[in-house]
Amino acid sequence: MCAGIQAGEIVVFDKAYLDFGHLADLSMREVFWVTRAKDNLQYEVVRTYQKEAEGRILRDEVIRLKTAGSRQDYPEMLRRVVALVEMDGQEVTMEFLTNNLEWSAASIVELYRCRWQIEVFFKQIKQTLQLADFLGTSANAVRWQVWTALLVYLLLRYLAFLSDWSHSFSRLFTMLRAALWKKWDVLSLLRLYGTAGGHFRYLATPEQAYLPGMG
Repeated sequence: MCAGIQAGEIVVFDKAYLDFGHLADLSMREVFWVTRAKDNLQYEVVRTYQKEAEGRILRDEVIRLKTAGSRQDYPEMLRRVVALVEMDGQEVTMEFLTNNLEWSAASIVELYRCRWQIEVFFKQIKQTLQLADFLGTSANAVRWQVWTALLVYLLLRYLAFLSDWSHSFSRLFTMLRAALWKKWDVLSLLRLYGTAGGHFRYLATPEQAYLPGMG
């Protein structure tokens, strides 16, 4: 997949794809990469950078791999950054690796954070819109189903923007799916149930204990 990557370009990997032989090949081609370190990474610290003033960077080091196999696959020095990163509204500690020794630590973390948003997007597409199961399996059928899911996702996101939706994407999808049995003005529907433009926590009111018009 990285055969077409040119010198100077940047590739960001999840730690599940951590392969030091592959990363060494990219470095030889002068391709920059960022990934996450696995928990059992064995290394020695060569030098330490000064911590950044913002306080979210916990460690910023140049390291060399210690284990024989990994050292042989990747004999060059690496950059290791440990930082507090906000994921899904919570701060977690993450450990990053890169072959770029010049970038700021904040830039390294931001590159991976942008990749995480892509991961969240695909997760929502697969789980919420149930794109994991295909009705047809021919190449053309799969393309139509993928494009249809992307169109639905785009429309729902635009609807969330118009209504100042402050809740999860899955809640929006579930509520609209339950209301497909009747023709609605969707923005009015969101205001009717008090879920748009409010606090993230859903607070019911007595008037919402029944379906209007069906009492």
